[in-house]
Amino acid sequence: MSQSGFAGLITPEALAARLGDPKLVVIDIRTVADGGKGAFEAGHVPGAVHSDYAADGWRAKIGNAPGMLPPLDHLASLAGRLGIKPESDVVIVPAGSAATDFAAAARVYWTLKFIGHGQQVILDGGFKAWAADPARKVESGPSAPKTTAPYPVVAKQHLRSVADATLVALRSKQASLVDARSASYFEGREKAAEATRGGHIPGAISRDYAGAFEPGSGKLRPTPELEKLFASVPQGPVVSYCNTGHSAAANWFVLSEILGRDEIALYDGSMTDWTQDPARPVATGPTG
Repeated sequence: MSQSGFAGLITPEALAARLGDPKLVVIDIRTVADGGKGAFEAGHVPGAVHSDYAADGWRAKIGNAPGMLPPLDHLASLAGRLGIKPESDVVIVPAGSAATDFAAAARVYWTLKFIGHGQQVILDGGFKAWAADPARKVESGPSAPKTTAPYPVVAKQHLRSVADATLVALRSKQASLVDARSASYFEGREKAAEATRGGHIPGAISRDYAGAFEPGSGKLRPTPELEKLFASVPQGPVVSYCNTGHSAAANWFVLSEILGRDEIALYDGSMTDWTQDPARPVATGPTG
């Protein structure tokens, strides 16, 4: 939790009570898969600005790995263009239709935290939950961000694991590796197009991120259920990874921001980055 207490999730009711607050910046991150800009302009949380998670470059292709952390100057400009200042309270609004769009919101949340921003939340249930109550206002039309100066980045490197640090964690066993992908990817029966090999980092714990969500929704399960789901992940440092640092962001969010564990890092490059070096080990088959 941030010192302001503005971290984790926010309910539609709590957001409705904050609308109009000059400190509030509401970012709707719907991509083409969720209707994108057109869906945003057809209806969004009043005062929200649109930032397409894919098109705006919240992630960057570096080498052959498509989900890497972008250059910090790009993120500083992006945050400034959206009107985010150090004192802003940021609300990230996914579509709310599936686990994958929540993961996008979690990746944006992690990115803002990485550049040093301390106050951000994800709208619980996304725009779908907001629009479910006809009493809540829905605004239409294009967004008009209150653009400000590039964000004064102070990178929080402890939130990120890179390939070398992940290799050290593997060899030293000083951190648990948690794989957010489905069993078919974990076991090596499927692989991402950019990965050179299928399988998982040896010793990793398989924890499919989709299990953290209410079936058929983009809404997280209640906290006691999440605690049970991640109970087998040892206390202490954790490196969360997947194929491209997308679904792993959801597991990072649950462990760090919902369950309140310390020393949770996201390996943004994940398996597409890990497998670029043939010297890095990859295991196949079920865990344990």
